[in-house]
Amino acid sequence: MIFLYILLAIVVVFGILTNAAPKKYDVRRTIVINKPLSEVFEYLKLVENQNIWSPWKKRDPEMKQVQTGVDGTIGFINSWDSDHKEVGAGEQEITAIVENDRIDSELRFFKPWKSQSDAFFIVKEIEPSQTEVVWGFSGSHSVPLNVMMLMYNIDKVVGKDFDEGLRDLKQVLEM
Repeated sequence: MIFLYILLAIVVVFGILTNAAPKKYDVRRTIVINKPLSEVFEYLKLVENQNIWSPWKKRDPEMKQVQTGVDGTIGFINSWDSDHKEVGAGEQEITAIVENDRIDSELRFFKPWKSQSDAFFIVKEIEPSQTEVVWGFSGSHSVPLNVMMLMYNIDKVVGKDFDEGLRDLKQVLEM
């Protein structure tokens, strides 16, 4: 009988945790780059340019990459594979481009775990020679993975990488 009470308690606690845990995430960071909007947009549109400023490429400069399609166009896919635990394997596909406004991609992660996120760059002119860049991604956690997110702050971890990448992007574009 004690076993049943313990099992029931575990099920109840798990049920409470799955309802309390976040099911959606939205991580975004912003920086202002001292370059005209069109110049920043054209640079961001080319996924291969991320190899210059990406925090993940810095972590594993030897990651294997394969590109499919024409970079800077809808349907372009950049696949990567790395043994580095913070890089993993996956692919990024450009899904939408709104000229001088935003670039949307679908991120499909294969390892260290499978997931899918929607990524984006949004650009906005502050002044003729200043552009605000918002880099972000969003998605949802399925049950029971969402319970793990109670102990893993995705905004803090990925946000730190976005901050690093945006600082490097700014440095590259303002050189």
